[in-house]
Amino acid sequence: MPHLQLQLTLPATRQQRAEQALQDLGALAVTLADARADTADEHAILEPGVGETPLWETLHVQALFAAGTDRRGLLAALHELLPELAPEAIELREVADRDWTRAWMDRYQPMRFGRRLWVYPWNLEPAGLDADAVVLRLDPGLAFGSGTHPTTALCLEWVEAQDLRGATVLDYGCGSGILAIAALKLGAAAAIGVDNDPQALLASRDNATRNGVESRLALHAPQALPAASCRVLVANILAGPLIELAPRLLAPLVPGAPLALSGILRGQADEVAACYAALGVHDVAVDLREDWVRVSGRKG
Repeated sequence: MPHLQLQLTLPATRQQRAEQALQDLGALAVTLADARADTADEHAILEPGVGETPLWETLHVQALFAAGTDRRGLLAALHELLPELAPEAIELREVADRDWTRAWMDRYQPMRFGRRLWVYPWNLEPAGLDADAVVLRLDPGLAFGSGTHPTTALCLEWVEAQDLRGATVLDYGCGSGILAIAALKLGAAAAIGVDNDPQALLASRDNATRNGVESRLALHAPQALPAASCRVLVANILAGPLIELAPRLLAPLVPGAPLALSGILRGQADEVAACYAALGVHDVAVDLREDWVRVSGRKG
């Protein structure tokens, strides 16, 4: 089913106000993209946490609305909320649910993480792999996470290196479900995926079914997360939410449980590491890729 996409091009200093206005107008989803990027691939897209600052000086704020939305009424309401917007900064177009996903699959190549984990687009058959290779078939849908972004890659490599046999894994901010599904295919007994975006939960369920692990993956919105005892945590969100949610993320973990946190920029690593160390996490390590960081450790 198609959607109506409303795109605003504006300075980063106006992002939070514009994002709030679009949400007030009933946007189904809001994402940010670097206005200087030639293509809106995963390196250029960010789904920000509440109050998070974007990474670019000038950006596209892209909002999805239902296809039948009254365009004239939407623009009139937008101008009431953001009267400073110039007409040339606003773009409306109809997009299909899967347009960007199909483009992603056209250019995506299989990728290996660690020694034996491979991520393939769902429409490409694996060939020539080692006998012990573990293959994850992926269609990200409208959710974030395909393995091409440094934070996802850092988390996948960490997950591949863990002994997951019999473990229950908590994936907070599951996006496409890639990390939870990887854990299940690598030996975890069960996984819990949490995301505040309903589209992400749908994408995670779809990808779990593609990989034959849907019966072992429980999906929840944050407010519906049940009490659980987990042996592994992976959270690829953003630094602000990681700090704000730290007690909640650690609560389900058994003592000694390994954890990996990402979505963290280089300059934010010390603050995140210090926050978790103060809550009893030990063996804290920081790993860097490009300008992104993974903080790992064990619950005390």
